[in-house]
Amino acid sequence: MSDHGKDHGTDPAVPADVPTTVPEPPYYAVVFTSRRTDDDPDGYSGTAARLSRLVRDVPGFLGEDSAHTPGGLAISVAYFRDLAGIERWRQHPEHLAAKRHGREHWFERYAIHIARVEHSHAFQRS
Repeated sequence: MSDHGKDHGTDPAVPADVPTTVPEPPYYAVVFTSRRTDDDPDGYSGTAARLSRLVRDVPGFLGEDSAHTPGGLAISVAYFRDLAGIERWRQHPEHLAAKRHGREHWFERYAIHIARVEHSHAFQRS
């Protein structure tokens, strides 16, 4: 199993509504829950797509899942092999700029939770 995101659900050919492949534990899950403002919706989408491509090159990145409700709640989960990968992403210059812009324009509120995953499994109907 690779420690680099390309093997774990980050294939652009896989639809966004398909969960990422379950990595072998232990690994870390970064859960980002947010409620957006109505400010700059086009800029947000482009930035989110750009960041989703950039994070794939961060050593230790394993994949990501996201979901959005019609009411504006968004939940994104990024999976990393280790805390060092999370820190590399946290300090990435484009990610830092997007966070600043997000606090100023895009988000009414958000929360970030980082958890170590000790067990995981998946099911897929054949």
